[in-house]
Amino acid sequence: MNSKVNTRPLEIKIEREKCEREHLFFTRRFFMPRMGFKFSVNWHHEYIAWAIDEVIAGRIENLVINVPPGSGKTELLTNLIARGIARNQRSRFLYLSFSQSLVEDVSSTARNIVKSEDFQQLWPVKISTSTDAKASWKTTVDGYEAGHVYSASMGGQVTGRRAGTLADDGFTGAIILDDPLKPEDAFSATARKKANRKILNTVNSRKARSDTPIILIMQRLHVEDPTNFVMTGNVPGEWEQISIPALIDDAYIATLPEHIQKLVPRDVERDEKGRQSYWPMKESLQSLLQLEQGGQDKDGATVSRYTFSSQYMQAPKKLGGDLVKSEWFGRYRELPELLWRAVFADTAQKTKEHNDWSVFILVGMGVDGKLYIIDILRGKWEAPELNRQAKAFLNKHKAFDWRTKPIRYMKVEDKASGTQLIQTLAHETEIPVLPIQRNTDKLTRWMDVTPHIESNYEQQPDNRFVMVPVDAPWLQPFFDEVEGLTADMTHDHDDQFDPLADAINEAKIMMNYSPPAS
Repeated sequence: MNSKVNTRPLEIKIEREKCEREHLFFTRRFFMPRMGFKFSVNWHHEYIAWAIDEVIAGRIENLVINVPPGSGKTELLTNLIARGIARNQRSRFLYLSFSQSLVEDVSSTARNIVKSEDFQQLWPVKISTSTDAKASWKTTVDGYEAGHVYSASMGGQVTGRRAGTLADDGFTGAIILDDPLKPEDAFSATARKKANRKILNTVNSRKARSDTPIILIMQRLHVEDPTNFVMTGNVPGEWEQISIPALIDDAYIATLPEHIQKLVPRDVERDEKGRQSYWPMKESLQSLLQLEQGGQDKDGATVSRYTFSSQYMQAPKKLGGDLVKSEWFGRYRELPELLWRAVFADTAQKTKEHNDWSVFILVGMGVDGKLYIIDILRGKWEAPELNRQAKAFLNKHKAFDWRTKPIRYMKVEDKASGTQLIQTLAHETEIPVLPIQRNTDKLTRWMDVTPHIESNYEQQPDNRFVMVPVDAPWLQPFFDEVEGLTADMTHDHDDQFDPLADAINEAKIMMNYSPPAS
């Protein structure tokens, strides 16, 4: 949809001045022509836009913004780039995120805004033809390259790039960090430290001058995420923080600037704790309360209570010894009809008393969509005995009928004694023995699968995903282990939960698989 260009000089002057003065006005002005519908403004957009205006005015040195998923944060930052170019054609921006596709989309959208007829009517900015790509483009002034927008992933190279410029006073650009840490990497200490080091050692040095601002905007992911890193004094400069939880109450509203408090609606639905949705038009109170107890978001992704606390409420919890709870598992007396059965194995590196055990776990996927743990064998065996125990476990469960189905395969981590087991059993059993490559650390794998165990355990106690028998000799040792798991890896053993995580991941893949049409 093309907007009608206003050719009257006075009105153009008024509109231009208002765009340069008010970030939300600029955002709304250039959203409509591009998208074909109006930008739906909520109080939190007013809050973020006001803070961005404070950064531009120099009253906020550096800014951290924590918001729930789908809050419109990227739209506001995209327009910051275009608006910065409008205010000063020499402005230089450095835009970074964990996602290369995101930064390219943002940079490209900002460029398209600048190139648009509406923008050019207000600010006739020229874009260099020699440097005009999605991830990198420049403006020209008097035939010389001046302003610059450069975007890259957090793992990309930013050497030689600068945000801001020495050529002018006032706001001349910014470093923008939009989700610098990938949510899936939040539980990896290595990934967190890498992102934090990038902010401290690389990003902070990319300022053209000391007062070039940094704007960090993200969902909270972990108690040691980049937000915590900058807000605990690790990055030089003064930092202001805006935190917007998905569920808000009167106590939170009272902490907002007075002019923002007046924008928050009060005549909306609240729960028994007096909480309301931060954006009822987009996220109903009921949907947020369901997510709080563990459920699926609008994209079908499973949200654990930890994820809700961090990404939605901006209050990540310190992970202790309650990563997994026994009440999250359902109980069964008889197996239902199964779609398939499979064995997953985790073999120990050594057999000394303090080392982990070797484990074989037999699972089956029921026609009801639940994963059933059928049997677990655990022991400390040297290689020859390990091979015998594996074959004995397969032979024990080899018999099948229409209800239980044959064992499809055994999957083993392809490492150390596991590699030896794969090679040996390949010649000694008709059941395929396949390798598993675990490419992420334990905590990341665990946090990826625990929402599937936890989901619905309070709201729908009869609809739990992972089922265990009501009685089995291996049941109590299994629960003792999983309830003792800790995020800092100070627990004694995790050998039973590792192959269960493999089984859950396998079940997730098979549940989403659709055979090709014949």
